[in-house]
Amino acid sequence: MNDFTSSIGQPNAVSIVFFFLFVAATLVITWFAAKKSRSASQFYAAGRSVTGLQNGLALAGDYMSAASFLGIAGLVALKGYDGLIYSIGFLVGWPIIMFLIAEPLRNLGKYTFADVVAYRLRQKPVRIAASVGSLMTVAFYLIAQMVGSGSLVTLMFGLPYEAAVIFVGAVMIAYVLFGGMLATTWVQIIKAVLLMGGATVIVFLVLSTYGFDPTVLFGAAAAKYGDKVLAPGGLVSNPWDALSLGIALMFGTAGLPHILMRFYTVPDAKAARKSVFYATGFISYFYILTFIIGFGAMVLVGHDVITRFDKGGNMAALLLAEVTGGTVFLGFIAAVAFATILAVVAGLTLAGATTFSHDLYVNVFKRGQATEQEEVKMAKRGTLFLGVLAVGLGIAFKGQNVAFMVGLAFAIAASANFPALLMSILWKRFSTTGAWASIATGSVLAVGLIILSPTVWVDVFGNKAALFPWKNPALISLPAAFLSGWAISLLCPDREAEEKYAEQKIRNYLAVGAE
Repeated sequence: MNDFTSSIGQPNAVSIVFFFLFVAATLVITWFAAKKSRSASQFYAAGRSVTGLQNGLALAGDYMSAASFLGIAGLVALKGYDGLIYSIGFLVGWPIIMFLIAEPLRNLGKYTFADVVAYRLRQKPVRIAASVGSLMTVAFYLIAQMVGSGSLVTLMFGLPYEAAVIFVGAVMIAYVLFGGMLATTWVQIIKAVLLMGGATVIVFLVLSTYGFDPTVLFGAAAAKYGDKVLAPGGLVSNPWDALSLGIALMFGTAGLPHILMRFYTVPDAKAARKSVFYATGFISYFYILTFIIGFGAMVLVGHDVITRFDKGGNMAALLLAEVTGGTVFLGFIAAVAFATILAVVAGLTLAGATTFSHDLYVNVFKRGQATEQEEVKMAKRGTLFLGVLAVGLGIAFKGQNVAFMVGLAFAIAASANFPALLMSILWKRFSTTGAWASIATGSVLAVGLIILSPTVWVDVFGNKAALFPWKNPALISLPAAFLSGWAISLLCPDREAEEKYAEQKIRNYLAVGAE
């Protein structure tokens, strides 16, 4: 298909129409949600009125980013079987959330995961440390999404990159500023339905070419590019690097602030567990689809055409949509991909604004003495600040390889946020100083080692060899965070925190019993 001529790179009227229909519909939802987002509970947690099924869809919508859809499909299309490590890695973190995190998070917290970490520890130092971990995760994830959105809009709609980033930022701010969590929830639900629907149609069209037998498709891929595309080693040749990547994806999911805060939108822990159950089903289905889409693009589009448009393969799914469904279908899928970015950045912005207002402003600076009106006002100021910052960083990183930032966000979430959260829930002797040590160790090691890794030291800085051999540091940073939290807690015990552990367990179990 070297002679294939795609309309990608030219303004697509269909994608523009579909996209503006999505934006118009979601802004109408935001207008209605604004009337119900007066109090802190309504703004941060949609008044805890979201059902388990709705929250499951919203969780899936919040989690299934453009990196998942375009990135994984592209990795599979170019590297074959090894692209599955991302699909599986992104998925297997959900049982951890379901069995270890969801129930105590909903019972013990109020709006952020720092509520749980600080429940029996000293509020000020723990919330400052947890906020640093949260904001670092949000910032790196947000930069990657904003750069991706600017590039995608420039490619599909013909807008200048800067104008595209500003437009994304403006719509994102409108969702969060006026509609709060309720508007963000419905944006994510609509996006999840559109994304899974669009991906399903692509897979249907691909498999119809091969008698609806995936093994025939895989055989065609092997015939075209050799058996190596069906064997491991195409993407990650170092088994330690593969293990480190898997750890970051698996445990990082359980430390993402914009995912964890969704458990406060449901009325009780039972609904929180149902949310994870539904979300796991939706996400499992979606990642199976991305695997088929990747192999479909490998066979029907081809490596040469895919890399001609994007060396990383990020246009593989869009090219496959055009090959199988024509320009109109390409327009629809492109609009869905862009809607995907909008929904994710809205969730990230709300999580960051909540950290600013609830954790730092109310519980650190005001020592818990702020009114709800003051808290919501600060959250909206935080939304504006984060929105403007995201636009500025998106423009500043124009043309840069920011793929490492998603990996860094997961590495920080796995290394800084998850160990402190888990130990605060399960270990009686976990102390305030231990929490500080755990979060600081995980954050510093995750950031430092990824800077020294081939992803940044070689690919970004242009050095000949990396000082740290693996592309993901989680295999080092996550155990170090647990170890430092354990050791420092034993060296610097917190008797008051130990005494409150029984109260924490009782509150958790009473909440479960009340269901």
